[in-house]
Amino acid sequence: MTHDKTDAVGHRKPLRADAQRNEDRLLEAAAEAFARDGIGASVKDIARQAGVGVGTLYRRFPSKELLIEAIYRHEAQRLSEAAPHLAATQPPIDAMRTWMERFIDFMAAKQGMADALRVVLADENEKLQTRALLADAIEQLLAPSKGRRWARREVDARDVLMALGGIALMATSEKQRDLATRLIDLLLHGIAAG
Repeated sequence: MTHDKTDAVGHRKPLRADAQRNEDRLLEAAAEAFARDGIGASVKDIARQAGVGVGTLYRRFPSKELLIEAIYRHEAQRLSEAAPHLAATQPPIDAMRTWMERFIDFMAAKQGMADALRVVLADENEKLQTRALLADAIEQLLAPSKGRRWARREVDARDVLMALGGIALMATSEKQRDLATRLIDLLLHGIAAG
């Protein structure tokens, strides 16, 4: 949760357009930095890469833990929102492949923040909500396209999510991003009907 002003019932007030752009740039720069450098990522470098001052970063995110929590939520939301767009603009298997590649990048960033996330996201409900959000995105990508089913009927979105999580862990521990792409291809062959 960011250090925002809230209304009388505790809802976060929407940011001005320029403030929202600054926050989005900060979260994207921070996700890249944590994926690359882990928890030791420099806050000054993140602010510089986002094109804002360190003061702006600290006003929005007074601690590194709050920044990491915001990145996690932001990236999960972006992944979720990407699914319907990909499904509408690409052939089904290509849409799923693109989404899976983005998921692997999300997991790489998460690995870079793993120690801090264990503390920040100790709440089991947070994990379950994120899993449900991502499984819903996969479900949209598995849906029949133009009346034709491209995926085998027995494929379950939660199983696909768990398989992707395993792929991400293996590729990250082996430090082989290309391994993830090869394993995604194998997973897609298992998902596809016929």
